[in-house]
Amino acid sequence: MELTLNEVIVPSEQAKIQAQKNKSIDTNWDNKEILITGGTGSLGKTLVKLLLKKYRLKGVRILSRDELKQWEMKQNIGSAPVSFLVGDIRDRKRVRLAAKGVHFIIHTAALKQVPSCEDNPLEAIQTNIIGAQNVLYAALEAGVEKVMNVSTDKAVYPVNLYGATKLCAEKLFIQGNTYSGGRMPYFSCCRYGNVLGSRGSIVPLFKKQIEERGMITITHKDMTRFWITLTDAAEFILRNLRDMRGGEIFVPMMPSASIQAVANAVTNNAPIEYIGIRPGEKLHEVLITKEESRKTFKDQLNKQFVVSDKLERLPSSEDFEYRSETNTDWLTVDQIKEMINE
Repeated sequence: MELTLNEVIVPSEQAKIQAQKNKSIDTNWDNKEILITGGTGSLGKTLVKLLLKKYRLKGVRILSRDELKQWEMKQNIGSAPVSFLVGDIRDRKRVRLAAKGVHFIIHTAALKQVPSCEDNPLEAIQTNIIGAQNVLYAALEAGVEKVMNVSTDKAVYPVNLYGATKLCAEKLFIQGNTYSGGRMPYFSCCRYGNVLGSRGSIVPLFKKQIEERGMITITHKDMTRFWITLTDAAEFILRNLRDMRGGEIFVPMMPSASIQAVANAVTNNAPIEYIGIRPGEKLHEVLITKEESRKTFKDQLNKQFVVSDKLERLPSSEDFEYRSETNTDWLTVDQIKEMINE
């Protein structure tokens, strides 16, 4: 069915939200310090670039395991106030030490490859669930103001271990607000779909296949996904980190495209081999479930949805699912090319 939901929050709830923001959310980031877990990844690098460009921060801390990536990133940053901390989110003491004196945390660290998580379930649980738990503990113990967890559409109706671990992480952070008792730290989540051009994504894979084989592989011609650029994803996260009041799952309004269309945009109609859907893979993705839609409102100004138990919906609103194959916003091949170039 066509996506239908209320356009505004009921006035009484809107007033409560604004009052809460005015009371508890500091939108002045001068002299703030931010910790980014997994900050040497594609998203982390983009977040750091935007933070240094838009805000006069006291500093940015990068916590990650790979010292080589940290060294390479440091060469591009120069004298900017960015510190690099070698460590693993599995290590609770290390995360707690990294969070000491920090105002905000953006949690991006995770094992993200579906086949890798399927083949290494214990490792996926240790990083994606226990690691998230350690970030939660560290924020509570260090007196952090706000924590934003970066999630994925794979956490919705999960059919693979990666999605299941990200669902658990979402639950940990949303319910983490009960431990802070309605005070700081506030915990929220950003949930979105596929990022075009990020490390390990389908675009670099297609380009590599063309170089090596002169053809590409696609699992299914009808497969669809939600798509976003790295810059848009980073801006979405930072905006909601600024505005969050705890307990929300923020979902951007994202266009859909078939994998076939992305392949055509990247390869200019190169030969394709269809290999079938892999274990733990869906034909289509969902960003908001029917059950979640009952506590969701549309934020037209910021082009996003907000899922929260604290928000009221108009009684006339219908249940809906935000699905990639029934989305009303679709990318053309030319638009996909523009996003990739961007």
